[in-house]
Amino acid sequence: MSANSDSKLSHVVFFDGICGFCNRSVNFLMGIDRHNRLRFAPLQGSTASQCLPAELQQNLDTLVFLTEGRLYVRSAAVVRILCVIGGVWRVAGILLWLIPLPIRDACYRLVSRIRYRVFGKHETCRLPKPEERGLVLD
Repeated sequence: MSANSDSKLSHVVFFDGICGFCNRSVNFLMGIDRHNRLRFAPLQGSTASQCLPAELQQNLDTLVFLTEGRLYVRSAAVVRILCVIGGVWRVAGILLWLIPLPIRDACYRLVSRIRYRVFGKHETCRLPKPEERGLVLD
């Protein structure tokens, strides 16, 4: 599936649908994305299986961002997401980008290793609330 074939796939955040931290992060991003630029899809869902290579679908420790036909992972995904949201968040993304990638990704991996212990793990993927249905893809 081509990323440009559907406007719903123009800016997609792929996340671990059973991770408590990831679900809280999605809630946070939905709250700050006032123009609803982002769409969200669990790595365990059909959108991920159609759009992502198998190694990214199976690596639940990695946040993936699909934008303008390109894939970004880990901290690079976070930077790009913030820039797409715009406003003060774009400034935050640019400041984060100034930190060298190895340092950003080391911090990302640390959070990724402890996220289940600190924030828990759900039995099933996050279900969208009625007002979120257009933002959360399967």
